[in-house]
Amino acid sequence: VQLAESGGGLVQAGGSLRLSCVASGSILTVNTMGWFRQAPGKQRELVARITSDGSTSYADSVKGRFTVSRDNAKNTVYLQMNSLKPEDTAVYFCQAAIIDANTPWGAGTFWGQGTQVTVSS
Repeated sequence: VQLAESGGGLVQAGGSLRLSCVASGSILTVNTMGWFRQAPGKQRELVARITSDGSTSYADSVKGRFTVSRDNAKNTVYLQMNSLKPEDTAVYFCQAAIIDANTPWGAGTFWGQGTQVTVSS
């Protein structure tokens, strides 16, 4: 199983970006999917997550600005980021709990390689 993120880049404060993450491989079921971020010198933190039935949760710092969504048919999760701030600058990682053909007895946790988001002031 692999997760591949895209959509990062450089944007001015107040701007928007949309991140995408596609899961591929011998997937049987994709459960919760989410986005984490890690800024230089800081710990990785949860940004948003979405369950397989569409329930969402967000970090307080992004509520009202970010929206997580998914397309189950495409095994894809999105993160729409609006009203970006310089403090949103970080590497954003996709995470997913996936039951795959190699481990059908339980879900494993998989990570993407990360995509850089830089917000200039």
